Amino acid sequence: MDHARTNLRQRTRRRFRVRKRLSGTAERPRLTVFRSHKHIYAQVVDDVTGRTLASASTADKALREQVEFGGNRTAAEAIGKAVAERAQAAGVKKVCFDRGNFRYHGRVAALAEAARAAGLEF
Repeated sequence: MDHARTNLRQRTRRRFRVRKRLSGTAERPRLTVFRSHKHIYAQVVDDVTGRTLASASTADKALREQVEFGGNRTAAEAIGKAVAERAQAAGVKKVCFDRGNFRYHGRVAALAEAARAAGLEF
């Protein structure tokens, strides 16, 4: 079978498997992560109201100056710290972590650990 199609099918199944268990509430919103080759994005989302409470990415102008390349672990750690600070400024202390279709490894794990170190509770 085509390797790209197999990977896409695995990622799709993983995304549905993760998301069927998670839902962000007002008390415990969802910290969602998207990872591309060049950038990493994180959002704190309240699924009940459909609002994004805080967000950070390596594409932001304020954070683009701090990281020289957005596709590595140091950039992910900076985004994890930034999204945790912005979430706490919005009044969020506890979140549930939504890794989406990405494995908890590498940049995704670095972002999660940095957010924990900055004060978010998972």
